[in-house]
Amino acid sequence: MDRQQISRLAHAHHPIAAPLTDESVARLLDRATAGTERGLALDLGCGEGAWLVRALAARPGWRAVGVDLDAAALTLAREAATTLGVVRRLGLHHLDARTFTAKEPFDLVLCVGATHAFGGLLPTLAAARELLAPGGRLLVGEGFWQREPSQAALDGLGAARDDYADLATTTDRVLADGWTPVSGYVSSEQEWDDYEFSWTGALAEWALDHPDHPDTVAVRAAADRHRAEWLHGYRGTFGFVTYLLRRD
Repeated sequence: MDRQQISRLAHAHHPIAAPLTDESVARLLDRATAGTERGLALDLGCGEGAWLVRALAARPGWRAVGVDLDAAALTLAREAATTLGVVRRLGLHHLDARTFTAKEPFDLVLCVGATHAFGGLLPTLAAARELLAPGGRLLVGEGFWQREPSQAALDGLGAARDDYADLATTTDRVLADGWTPVSGYVSSEQEWDDYEFSWTGALAEWALDHPDHPDTVAVRAAADRHRAEWLHGYRGTFGFVTYLLRRD
């Protein structure tokens, strides 16, 4: 079973691929689209399109575009949009987000939990800059160190110390790149715990429900490994911040 399919199974009960509750997602979307009855949104690394589908369902004057490498996830996004009656306002593209171009700029660009697709936060900001309309907003989610990481935390994340910074330094880098945070949200420990238990639990439950499937052992191993990396590694060390940014 490939990593994309593992991820889809893991997010079965938590479709937002980030440690955010439904209420947090709703507040962030409300703030990101405030004052704009009509607009065009883009999600770079949209996965199953959860952000965009929710945005369109609540905002009949908005259109949206999603980009992702996972064809199966895009199929699920299209199905969800069809169920909610917003599919005609949603365009989906199966390609590398780094190669995406558009004929018209976007009022809102999202990249929450997918900055790895561009090689980190600053390259993500550079890509978004080319796609935003004047006065447009960027909603971007990124990890940061809540405290100095131990070797167990680094091993659990498969990260190096320099891959992330603390919240102050991360924010300073955003500012130095010419962006102004007009809002932001740091995920709580409860949101992290809910996300990780949902992620590992969905995989473990799938394995229990499919004992004879050829991938069962690998799926259960992925759940057990991830749970151990989180609980014995980066829990309480790795944080997540979602910025709402505008260009200076």
